[in-house]
Amino acid sequence: MQTGSEERRMMRRFDMRLPAIVRLDPEHEFHTETQNVSARGVFFYLNESIAAGTRCEVTLTFPPHITLTDAVRVRFTARVIRVESPLPSARIGTAAVIENYEFLKSAGSSDFLDALTREVTR
Repeated sequence: MQTGSEERRMMRRFDMRLPAIVRLDPEHEFHTETQNVSARGVFFYLNESIAAGTRCEVTLTFPPHITLTDAVRVRFTARVIRVESPLPSARIGTAAVIENYEFLKSAGSSDFLDALTREVTR
């Protein structure tokens, strides 16, 4: 059984400024960047507020220096759990919990899962 501190350590947030696309529906798509990412959630900035509880689709691209292979795109569905009040003329901080995710194939490069499989079979 894990203690609270062990669970927090396993859910560590990583400060990562990654390009992100946040889609609420086909007509509402925002190009932004993340502030931090964890195994269960993501924090990003938007130019307008969305309500806590809103479901969204987020697509991130992890660059090669993080993946140690090709760039990896991940798309996940998430639910907004917190919206920070911005300072005047600042973007709005948005925290979302990840509910489901999938790796996306990149055009012209190998799939991340294929790369992992090659490394395991060596």
